[in-house]
Amino acid sequence: MKVFGKNVFNELRENVSSIKKVYLAKNFTDKDIISFIKDNGISYSVMDQRKMDGMVEGRHQGIIIVVDDYEYSDYKEMLNDKIVVMLDHLEDPHNFGAIIRTCEAAGIKSIIIPKDRSVSVTSTVMKTSAGALEHVNIAMVNNLVNVIDDFKDNGFFVYAADMDGENYKSVDYADKVLLVIGSEGNGVGRLVKKNCDQILAIPQYGHVNSLNASVAAAILIYGIVNK
Repeated sequence: MKVFGKNVFNELRENVSSIKKVYLAKNFTDKDIISFIKDNGISYSVMDQRKMDGMVEGRHQGIIIVVDDYEYSDYKEMLNDKIVVMLDHLEDPHNFGAIIRTCEAAGIKSIIIPKDRSVSVTSTVMKTSAGALEHVNIAMVNNLVNVIDDFKDNGFFVYAADMDGENYKSVDYADKVLLVIGSEGNGVGRLVKKNCDQILAIPQYGHVNSLNASVAAAILIYGIVNK
């Protein structure tokens, strides 16, 4: 997998063995990064900026890093956490990266996504997360409903975000929380919502009738963390 950007590289410093190769633009001038690459014997090539532009989608800042494909976690390892976030068929990698950043900032270390019809961990997600992905575990599962049932059996109370729910500010949250955030277009799916314990809503006072998925996630996450 190709990832890119200075922040991403700096986060990967903690795990040098994961870096297989680095491409640097001819005009790349970050002496600290260049020194680190040379001092650690990392394979690198200097390339024309325009060639690098065609290697990835996004602003690479003159550095592209080749790493192993992302290694997903086993969701069962998350059953000992206090708060876990589940994304129900989220599709936008920028929303995913932003949610990863919010989770890391709020001290949440675990996110669950479905295998099908969902964004996965890509170079754009890693770039958008601004390094937070290195500190958050992502599990990819086949069936969200089955996983929800497993979390319930392990003492979790499951909340889903939806416009028709109870004001998130007035809820007395459980000690162990699984928070479900829906997709950008369809929200939380019918079967998933049916298996949740309580629906949370964010009051809205303007003319828009919905919030961006990552914005809604951030509001609810901090509402739960600061309960």
